[in-house]
Amino acid sequence: MVRLKDIATQAGVSVMTVSKSLRGAPDISAETKTRVKVLAQQMGYMPDSMAQGLRNRTTKLLGLIISTVTNPIFARTVSAIEEGAHDWGYDLILAHSLNVPEREEACIRRLLSRRVDGLFIFPVYRLAPTAPIYEELWQRKTPTVIMGQRAPFCAQFLNVETDDLTGSYLMTQHLLELGHKKIAFLSGPSGSPWAQERLEGYRRALREAGIEPDDRLVFAAGVSIEEGEKAAVQMIHESASMTAVQGASDLVAMGAANVFLNQGFKIPEDLSVAGFGNILMSQHFRVPLSTVREPKLRLGVAAIESMQKLRRGEHPESKRLPAEIIVRASTGRPKAVVAASPP
Repeated sequence: MVRLKDIATQAGVSVMTVSKSLRGAPDISAETKTRVKVLAQQMGYMPDSMAQGLRNRTTKLLGLIISTVTNPIFARTVSAIEEGAHDWGYDLILAHSLNVPEREEACIRRLLSRRVDGLFIFPVYRLAPTAPIYEELWQRKTPTVIMGQRAPFCAQFLNVETDDLTGSYLMTQHLLELGHKKIAFLSGPSGSPWAQERLEGYRRALREAGIEPDDRLVFAAGVSIEEGEKAAVQMIHESASMTAVQGASDLVAMGAANVFLNQGFKIPEDLSVAGFGNILMSQHFRVPLSTVREPKLRLGVAAIESMQKLRRGEHPESKRLPAEIIVRASTGRPKAVVAASPP
């Protein structure tokens, strides 16, 4: 490993001069800086980031906690955060909570033990109004950006989020404008603020159209393809009558659509299906899925900008970014109200 002393010997200057040259100190001539930097590069010198961190009280590390990397909804946001961190001179440590509060706490503690300079957290939502690990983060004054809607246990932190309520409202409005009046909704986890907003958007659009929401057309479906499939099977078992199905996420909507297609339904001729999220596979699904586009890249950019301001000691405001619908082949005008059983 090449040391500053080795460069100093080759350059014929002091170790202090080498150190200052590499840091761009103003009291070193431009000629000496250039000569030292070229020599350091030729010798393969790599700065000791740990030592620099001890001197500057910064590690140039940021932590990011998501539920699991297998969920495609995170891909573009994580990519934007990583790219922004890289351009800022930081490295990103990724951790998975698996939607388990205890594991989330363990992830936060491990990242704090690595002395990260800030945290981005897609929180594990819980019904309790407080969470000790979040209270500890607040007391430690660790720069933290909540990714997504805040719940009472993390309300003290700033966040960046999508306007889920309006996005869901617009999708239901799209289905209503096509002529659908019997619209089933596949809801997300009841304890998640984003799922509550999407359900409320659906209900609000129905009420504004003069249609009273029917709880018999709301089915718990979670967040995965498998949970969407189970919800569709339940709809078929209960012979639910509808002309359209709106999912709280793309994965849930695609899971349900798979079951309907396999049971002989034609989409959208017999049944329209819509999702939320605009993950990459939604465009390439068996029937390209109408969905709500979340501004995933912009969420990541907004998160990095907020973190930079926090690191500078500023007090940035939370950001709520708009969503928009994308109409594809999976939604169309209804033929008639159908029961969820094979045509």
